[in-house]
Amino acid sequence: MKYKELASEVLAGVGGRDNVKSLVHCATRLRFKLHDSSKADVQALKKNPGIIMVVESGGQFQVVVGNHVSEVYNSLNVLAGLDDPQPTDAKKGDKENLLSHFIDIISGIFTPILGVLAASGILKGFLALSLACGWLLESSGTFKLLFAASDALFYFFPIILGYTAGKKFGGNAFVTMAIGGALTHPLMMTAFDASQQVGAQPEYFLGIPITFINYSSSVIPIIFAAWISCRLEPWFNRLFHSALRNYVTPLMCLVITVPLTFLLIGPVAIWFSHLLANGYQTIYAFNPVIAGAFMGALWQVCVIFGLHWGLVPLMVNNLSVLGYDSMVPLLLPAVMGQAGAALGVMLRTRDSKLRVMAGSAVTAGIFGVTEPAVYGVTLPYKRPFVFGCVGGALGGAVIGYFQTATYSFGLVSVFTFAQIIPASGFNATVWGAIAGTLLGFLFAAIASYLFGIVPTARLEGEESLTSPTPVNRNPVLFSPIAGEVISLEQVNDATFASGLLGKGVAIVPSQGRLVAPVNGTVVSLFKTRHAIGIESDEGIQLLIHIGIDTVKLDGQHFTAHIAEGARVKTGELLIEFDLAAIQAAGFDTTTPVIVSNSDDYIDVLASGESPVQERAPLLTLYPV
Repeated sequence: MKYKELASEVLAGVGGRDNVKSLVHCATRLRFKLHDSSKADVQALKKNPGIIMVVESGGQFQVVVGNHVSEVYNSLNVLAGLDDPQPTDAKKGDKENLLSHFIDIISGIFTPILGVLAASGILKGFLALSLACGWLLESSGTFKLLFAASDALFYFFPIILGYTAGKKFGGNAFVTMAIGGALTHPLMMTAFDASQQVGAQPEYFLGIPITFINYSSSVIPIIFAAWISCRLEPWFNRLFHSALRNYVTPLMCLVITVPLTFLLIGPVAIWFSHLLANGYQTIYAFNPVIAGAFMGALWQVCVIFGLHWGLVPLMVNNLSVLGYDSMVPLLLPAVMGQAGAALGVMLRTRDSKLRVMAGSAVTAGIFGVTEPAVYGVTLPYKRPFVFGCVGGALGGAVIGYFQTATYSFGLVSVFTFAQIIPASGFNATVWGAIAGTLLGFLFAAIASYLFGIVPTARLEGEESLTSPTPVNRNPVLFSPIAGEVISLEQVNDATFASGLLGKGVAIVPSQGRLVAPVNGTVVSLFKTRHAIGIESDEGIQLLIHIGIDTVKLDGQHFTAHIAEGARVKTGELLIEFDLAAIQAAGFDTTTPVIVSNSDDYIDVLASGESPVQERAPLLTLYPV
């Protein structure tokens, strides 16, 4: 039931079923393609306790919900049937750049098979470990059965990608799946083997010589072939009568696309695949240490914006063309660096809620899922995220120096260590990967423990966090509005009254002015101008909500004098509102003043004065 409720809230937050073009999911994210992203209520989604973060990137509206993403995804499909992607061609009025379009296509093709892709790679890694340790023999039946299970996906990759690419491009996925099957058909594989023999005679299709290529495990040819088939399909559907198109259209797509793939698309795509693989190797060989530091530092930044999907085909292509990939090992310290940073925060913080969140994030990070660590722990505190990236750079440089490679594809996680073992057994590249990963993890953990959490008890007007002689350790917030002070329990709104959003007080205003209660930065200003979020220079996070349910006024009677992201000083005018008009419209003007991060403090207490004037003491915070 909780997943159905969350799915319903997510669907409402993205603008309803009619605003959704398509939906896929990865390890922790729901990846929506929306018709109009402005219809999505980002702030409402971010406030939902079941949602970790909302990210708009790569042409996708991404809702991060954590490890139970598949359950939410299934509930969304039951609720609204969102598992049928629409064609990726941009409609008139769409404003997508090429990078966003490319990332959307790649994520749509690879996301549905990400789990089994990782599982197959992990199984391959454990088989390599078993051989290296002497636990299994390559000639044993046990090894052969498990190897078949681990290799089947990669061997028949064109068939699997034919299905997902066909769905993504909006065509008949079973037709594109059949095209992939033709590429790996035993007859074609036999013809390829024969063509490699000395003195082999060429074969022809209608007088045109056929270039036989081993398409097993290939990636790029089937994607291009599927795109061609899906472009032909609507044309043939328009050409043929409805009584014929169900079988004539697939027939024409197969008859045209399969020969075209063997004669032109395949050879060109394979040439391009080798060009990509050799180009990457050239860059990597120029200086593997710099390559490792660069990838280790920036990988998690790419993950935040969903840009990492652009590199996934390159990793798979390296394995297909070269038989190994040197990029995945460089990412191990980046992933473990964020887990280490979360560990440092967990060991240092006194906040029980943060400690539990950080602890679970460490476990998830070790197994390759860093979103809980990044969005829940390291990024909100900024410094731990930076330390995680620095640790990733240091560890990546070490792994680059040892030129470690993986021999199967999988999510970057603790299981990757099994996938970096070559056929010859343990060597320096394996130990280098272990050393680089430990360096990244330990650096991020120690640095985050020592310097990751900035003290929140800085004084009003104090110039430095390191001031040696603070006069007052209890920050005071000043009143942003003149009026009668009441407790939150008296507010006629269960969310505020329960303290769910944080501790504070409420003010029944006597005049229509809202001023800044602290020196700080406006971190959010609702488009309806009825609420504002401010973070003080001391790290105090404030939410001021003018009236109850006043969002329904859609900005009427509110005038903002400040913009989101602006710096403000105590007493500076932020918003004016027509008090009489709001009351005449039937709305309660009681204004909660909430310390959103009140869990960082032992307590938040009111000054006790009522009525209160602008800039008079309102709340006193008691730091941990």
